Amino acid sequence: MNRNVLQLLPLCLMMALLVAGCAGTKKAEEAAAPAAQEKVQQAGPAIYEGEVTGVSNLAKTLSLSVGKGDAAKVMMVKFDDNTKGIKDAAKGRAVKVAYEMRGSDAYATDVQLKLAKLPQGVTEIKTPELQQLIDAKTTMFLVDSRPAARYNQSHLPGAVSIPVPMLEKKQAALLPKDKNELIVFYCGGPT
Repeated sequence: MNRNVLQLLPLCLMMALLVAGCAGTKKAEEAAAPAAQEKVQQAGPAIYEGEVTGVSNLAKTLSLSVGKGDAAKVMMVKFDDNTKGIKDAAKGRAVKVAYEMRGSDAYATDVQLKLAKLPQGVTEIKTPELQQLIDAKTTMFLVDSRPAARYNQSHLPGAVSIPVPMLEKKQAALLPKDKNELIVFYCGGPT
């Protein structure tokens, strides 16, 4: 292909997009929106994200609260022996459920725990790694972020109780002044 044509190709594409975008009417865009959404939904699996409100192994159904506040809805999906991750679904857990429609019924194909996203620069460590740090008497600021009542029942040696609501309120004032000190938080579950 001619080199000059290759250089003009991006400009021509941009002009075509501008002309096509400006030429359409709002009604045409609105009419096209549902068709575009259908294509997106057909392209990938349907997903529900929310908190599990119940699991019935007898009826093989999973119900979860999707949305927040007044907009929250309880959705129910069926599951079968091929559903991946259904063992992780328990009341109160945040999950992401991929499902497919079989007739008029939604069937879960994959259930995954919805884990908290760690801020940039924060690294997750697993229990064996923490055990090694404790055994080696590594200098660290160990934080039990569970409610104080749970901390009072039992906690890791050397842990300081800073429940999440307290941390949200007082923030950095509760943490070590030395910003180079290793800080490890733990809680009561995977989410």
